[in-house]
Amino acid sequence: MTQSGSYEIDEIIIDEEFGFLLPALDKETYAMLEGSLLEHGCLHPLILWENVLIDGHNRYEIALKHGIPVTTVSMDFSSREDATIWIITTQMARRNLNHFQLSYYRGKHYLADRLIQGSNNQFAQESEKRHNVVFQGSTAKRLADQYNVSSRTIDRDVKVAEAISAIGMSSPQAKRDILNGKVNISKKHLRELLAGSQEDIADTAVKIENGTLDSLKPRKPLDDGSALDDSALIDVQPLFPLEREYKRAADDFYSILQGLLSKGDTASVKSAFRSHIDLLEVMYEGI
Repeated sequence: MTQSGSYEIDEIIIDEEFGFLLPALDKETYAMLEGSLLEHGCLHPLILWENVLIDGHNRYEIALKHGIPVTTVSMDFSSREDATIWIITTQMARRNLNHFQLSYYRGKHYLADRLIQGSNNQFAQESEKRHNVVFQGSTAKRLADQYNVSSRTIDRDVKVAEAISAIGMSSPQAKRDILNGKVNISKKHLRELLAGSQEDIADTAVKIENGTLDSLKPRKPLDDGSALDDSALIDVQPLFPLEREYKRAADDFYSILQGLLSKGDTASVKSAFRSHIDLLEVMYEGI
């Protein structure tokens, strides 16, 4: 349920956790938005939950900077988790997101859903009704269907989201850099980090913030004993087995697909594609 708001811009509260769910704009896009607001004003209302901003952070920042009047619309949510899920589904529908943001959103959605299901109170019941979803069976399976990925991907995304959040506890800037794709770290590294100590997480956060994190594999000497030159960023030798593995998987998939297409079995074709995508995800995260 929405209703027109009457909050002044200086009454609006910025929630840091909600803010992290809204991807930062690149400099060019931000400048274009700023120019538009300066010329035309803030044409679209800011979305609030009570007086907490849940959508329109960039417009809010620009309007506050230049004293541009804004309008607001208030939405009624039963809990923080309910608001979190609304933000996530809204962002997933409107933006081109990098793979860290996608994993983080799906993982956070899962965690929010589990909190709602685990709350035996009126807010949980109202949230279930609001989503028009009966929380039965596997949460991972339901979200996998919603986001067109596998249940196994959702399970991995939860760990990635938890690891990024843990890093953010030590350094919000490090968390922001990961989500913006500025850090050379893999999702596999993040999951492994989550299983380690808090000291490891804090140390990684500091290195990310300082720009000193190096998550690349150690470089190996060439067969003739000479060292790789300084311009080499990764050792390409470990990729050769992966290349063979990918070719074999691609050949198998093509053979299976040919047979299914000749039968016109759409459901089986989709299942074959899903299995192949799952395999590619495993190979990707192993690099």
